[in-house]
Amino acid sequence: MSTVALKDVTKVWPGGTLAVDRVSMDVNDGEFLVLLGPSGCGKSTVLRMIAGLEDPTAGEILLNGAPVMDVPPRDRSIAMVFQDFALYPHMTVGDNIGFPLKLSGVDPAPRMERVGDVASALGIAEVLGRKPGQLSGGQRQRVAMGRAIVRRPGLFLMDEPLSNLDSGLRAELRAEITGLTRELGVTTMYVTHDQAEALTMADRVAIMRRGVLQDIGTPTEVYGRPATLYVAAFLGAPRMNLLEAQVYVHLDRYVTLNFGEQALYLPWTDIRARAVARYHGERIVVGVRAEALTPVSPDTQGDVLHGRIRFLEHHGHESLAFLDIGATAIVVDELGGKAPQQAVPGGALRRVGSALQRLTGRGERSAVATLEPAQRTSVLNDPGRHHRRPAELAVRLAPYPAVSPGHPLSVAVRMDALHFFDDRGDRIDIGWR
Repeated sequence: MSTVALKDVTKVWPGGTLAVDRVSMDVNDGEFLVLLGPSGCGKSTVLRMIAGLEDPTAGEILLNGAPVMDVPPRDRSIAMVFQDFALYPHMTVGDNIGFPLKLSGVDPAPRMERVGDVASALGIAEVLGRKPGQLSGGQRQRVAMGRAIVRRPGLFLMDEPLSNLDSGLRAELRAEITGLTRELGVTTMYVTHDQAEALTMADRVAIMRRGVLQDIGTPTEVYGRPATLYVAAFLGAPRMNLLEAQVYVHLDRYVTLNFGEQALYLPWTDIRARAVARYHGERIVVGVRAEALTPVSPDTQGDVLHGRIRFLEHHGHESLAFLDIGATAIVVDELGGKAPQQAVPGGALRRVGSALQRLTGRGERSAVATLEPAQRTSVLNDPGRHHRRPAELAVRLAPYPAVSPGHPLSVAVRMDALHFFDDRGDRIDIGWR
């Protein structure tokens, strides 16, 4: 049995830079949990704190229910696989894999037997006598995996182990890693910035941004019901269409979502209509993925948007059309980066745009309002906040459609597939997961 629990874990680097901001999560026995986010979001720091390579500034880390703050790394029953493999260049493959057993005092005969078993399982038995410099990138990654597996740890920590490999080999090793960890039944925490890895490998995905945990759930949950505007924008290819809408309520009939020149109508019978209706006269963000849009004839009645193709992208198996529908798009900045943050006196800085849920009324003070004037200015100027631009609605088409830029196109919208977010980036919904 191996479980992990993080309780309000915070890491502030010397100088005041906030790396991890009160992250709390539980990892179940045998679970494959992926930490997903852009470079610099704090996911590797979380892994290193669990391994004991970094000390948290605040909070508590528990392994199998017991605090480990005073437990040295070697006694935590953890094996870590690094991005750069970290193999010993002067040792053979067999010696690299067996080195942890040698340090533990395992006799040569049983040690070589376990090394042989692991090497066979990973398909590298024929290279046991070679040095790391004589191996391909994929083989070196398998050696690093073997060195971790041979210890039979209670917990695997993997820090972007496939990022240095080509796309074909990454796909192959994704299947190998997930199959192997599930066969061994070992609890695994895996760090990546690649959403394809996260969505295909994980039992659950934890999405981070600037040290803050944004969402956690199964791949289906975080993709199908993202908790924040950031998660909605981060997951999916193409990215979710995020449109600014003005809300007008026609009580007991429908809620109008006005996108400028066009509108959609959310029926009052939809359970989400009452939650959206609380924003009458205000602007919200409406998200819709490309798979929820279907090209139709211009005279089709119902929930239809009309536009003109601005440009096309051909991807072989499909084409993407980007429509100008006269609406305004909301763009989340810095999906791939991180601006340094400073610790806020009296508590760690919360993510802007999702500090408070509007589930208990409209009277709560925002997180920004509770800050000192100088701090408030820095938050409002945060380069990660969303901004507006003319919308380009992404729509999936056949591989080589008989349309071209400038061609009119109408699309039917699946109203049950719409996502709603408030001006702070929080999901507008009730009982949504």
